Amino acid sequence: MILKSSWVRYKPLLWMLAIPVLNIFYGIQNRPGPRTYSLSIGWDDRIPFVPAFIIPYISWYPFIVLTLFFLFRRRPSVYYRTLLALCLGLVLCYLTYYFFQTVVARPAIEGTGLLDTMVKIIYWTDRPYNCFPSIHVLTSCLMYRSSFVFRPRTRYFVRFTAVVIILSTLFVKQHVIADLFAGWFVAVFTYWMAGIILASAANYRELLKKRRQEQS
Repeated sequence: MILKSSWVRYKPLLWMLAIPVLNIFYGIQNRPGPRTYSLSIGWDDRIPFVPAFIIPYISWYPFIVLTLFFLFRRRPSVYYRTLLALCLGLVLCYLTYYFFQTVVARPAIEGTGLLDTMVKIIYWTDRPYNCFPSIHVLTSCLMYRSSFVFRPRTRYFVRFTAVVIILSTLFVKQHVIADLFAGWFVAVFTYWMAGIILASAANYRELLKKRRQEQS
């Protein structure tokens, strides 16, 4: 009975599987199209390549999953809103990649150390075409926004990690400044949209409940 109760309680976490399902489109689109654009500006050229930032860059994967998990435990309503915003953001990103594909110029990695090797692996597995908006920035901004539900120490940790991950996209030359601003904008927009959608759904359920009560 205890195991069954725990399963029922944590069953909503399965909605996170929508993320890898949507990511199928990322792989499909991460290839050169008929026309690609570069949004790099002079400021981007001044940002140095720092291999050490590959560590926070790849920490993004467990960071998103763990933050969503603890959001669910802390306040399920915020978990649902954040996850919905994330999925809406992915859809908007993939649509943008399809109609406006950008590319980021990457430096030649000549080092053979561990950090350089990690960067090479990321470059090999993630081609430089799905850039604007940045999904790393989109999702990190959403975690930053939703961390208000945590206690101060946890909230500061989540926000610090989110900021470092965002900066890492520049220092490992996976994105340019324009990608960051676009990712932030998508995060703000989809978080707002998710709030409206969930509020409308709650009002609709309440209306149906009242109608059933009146009919009975």
